[in-house]
Amino acid sequence: MSSSEIKSLDDLNQLRSAPVLDQDLASSLMDELTYQMNNADWFTVGIMAPSSKLAISTLKEIESYFSWSTINIIEEEFEDGPVFLKANQKTGDAHLRLEHGLGEGILISCQRNEENKNTNTFGPFPLKFFRTKD
Repeated sequence: MSSSEIKSLDDLNQLRSAPVLDQDLASSLMDELTYQMNNADWFTVGIMAPSSKLAISTLKEIESYFSWSTINIIEEEFEDGPVFLKANQKTGDAHLRLEHGLGEGILISCQRNEENKNTNTFGPFPLKFFRTKD
């Protein structure tokens, strides 16, 4: 699927790696994501990145973008290589693991305090999607 075929958040769910987005599409997706996030109680974030350094800096950009409290990185030292970082806003902890064969991008899961309410995961978004300055 090319970026020209992406019209909504649902289209991203079909991708293994984040697409390149033009500014108009990124803005539209951010509006849609913000609407979805406003209906959630808390969030988990998954970051697929080529290095732990990039995954951690991407998480810090997300924290800054949404004015979240700092999330504590539990594991952050490993050999160079692709990683998956999973951050839990509710617990305030993030775990990193070395993982080959992943795509690249950010996944945002909107969580609910009530277990009977559905959760939704959106993405993958580009690693720079939540960067406040470029």
